[in-house]
Amino acid sequence: MAARSQELFRKATRLMPGGVNSPVRAFRAVGGDPIYMARGEGPRLTDVDGRTFIDYVLSWGPLILGHRHPEVMEALAGVMETGTSFGTCTPAEVELAERITEAYPSLERVRLVNSGTEATMSALRVARAATGRDKILKFEGCYHGHGDSLLVKAGSGVATLGLPDSPGVPRALAELTITLAFNDLAALEEAFRVHRNELAAVILEPVVGNMGCVPPAEGFLERLRNLTAEQGTILIFDEVMTGFRVSYGGAQELYKIRPDLTTLGKVIGGGLPVGAYGGKASLMDQVAPSGPVYQAGTLSGNPLAVTAGLKTLEILRRPGAYEKLEALTRTLAEGLRSRAVHAEVAVTVNRVGSMFTLFFTPHAVTDYTSAKTSDTARFATFFRALLGRGVYFPPSQFEAAFVSLAHSDEDVAQTIKAAGEAFARLARGK
Repeated sequence: MAARSQELFRKATRLMPGGVNSPVRAFRAVGGDPIYMARGEGPRLTDVDGRTFIDYVLSWGPLILGHRHPEVMEALAGVMETGTSFGTCTPAEVELAERITEAYPSLERVRLVNSGTEATMSALRVARAATGRDKILKFEGCYHGHGDSLLVKAGSGVATLGLPDSPGVPRALAELTITLAFNDLAALEEAFRVHRNELAAVILEPVVGNMGCVPPAEGFLERLRNLTAEQGTILIFDEVMTGFRVSYGGAQELYKIRPDLTTLGKVIGGGLPVGAYGGKASLMDQVAPSGPVYQAGTLSGNPLAVTAGLKTLEILRRPGAYEKLEALTRTLAEGLRSRAVHAEVAVTVNRVGSMFTLFFTPHAVTDYTSAKTSDTARFATFFRALLGRGVYFPPSQFEAAFVSLAHSDEDVAQTIKAAGEAFARLARGK
C-alpha cells in the first residue's frame, strides 16, 4: 500500500486544483492516486513509501543524463556558493547562449527565458510583429504550452483529460488559430491556398511528443519549409522536447530543415526551469531592448539553470553519448514490440532517437486522429501492471517516454521482462 502517497494526495486535494500542480500528474487517465516521489538517482525514482522504479518519464524529458548526475550536482554545488539569482547579466548565460547557437546554426540570436510556454508565446509575438499578420497555423495534438493562442486542439494533458479545446481563451483569439492534421500534405497545401499571405507563423513540434511520439512523414517538413518561405510566413520549430534530445542539434539537424525561429527548453536546463527562443538575427533584433517587441523575465538566465544546462550539454558532446541513447532506446522499443506480438496484444511503437511511445492500437500512428484510436483503458491496465513491477512510464497514453544515459542494458532488459508479464496479463483479460 502506498499509504504515505495517499495521505499526501488527500491533503493536496484541499490545497491545489485537483491536488496537483500540473494536470497529468493526477493519474486521472490511468486510475488510482498519484505517486509522490522522494528521491531520484541515476535511472531510478524512489517514492515516499520506499518503492523504487525505473524511470522513463525523466521529469518529462529534461533528465537526459538521469537523476542527480554527479557532475551536474557538483557544478550546482559550486554555483550555490556564489548565489541563486542576481537579476543581472552573468558570464554563464553568455556561455550557454554560445553553446546553443553553435549547436543550432538557425539560431543567430537567442533569448533565455524560464519555460517552454514562455518561449513559444514569445516566438509567436516576434513572428506577428515581424510579418504584421495575426493568423497562425498549428497542428492538432501538438502542445506548445498553455498560452492562449496555442491551446486550440492541443495535445499533452488536454488530450489526456479530454478537456474542451480552449476554455477561457477569447473566441476572437481562438479564431486566429488555424489547425490542421499533422502529416497531411494535402490539407497543408489547401491551407496555404485559402490563407495565402495571411499567416504570420506556422508552429509545430517537428517530432511530436505531446500526442505520443509521432515522427514527420517523408517530405512533410520539406514542403512546409517551402510553403512558408514562398509566402513570407515564419516557420517556428518547437524543439522544447526534441532539442538536444533526438540529436545534439535537435530535429532540425536530424531532418536537415532550417526554421526561422526555434524554441527550446527541458534539456538545456539539465532539470531546472528554463526555456529559450531564437532564430534569424533580423527577427530576434526586434526583441527589446534591440527592438520594440517587449519580453522580459526576472529569473531568465539564472545561474542555477544555466550552470546545470552547460554541464549537461558538455557531457552530451562526449563521444558515444547519442550512440548509446540510440542503441538503448532501439533495444527497448524492439523488445516491447516483440513481447506484445508474442502475447498477441495489438500495439504500435513509434520512436525517434531516445523518445518513444507504445500505442495500444494496431494502426499506424501518424497524427492525432490515429493516436486517438488507442485503447486508453488497456494502456491504463498496462501502466499499473508496469508500476507494480517497478517500472514508471508516463501516466498517459498521449505522452512520450524517454531514455537517459543513466539507463543500462540491465534496466532495459528488466523493463522488457516486466512489459512481457504485463502484456500476458492483458491477454488473459486481467
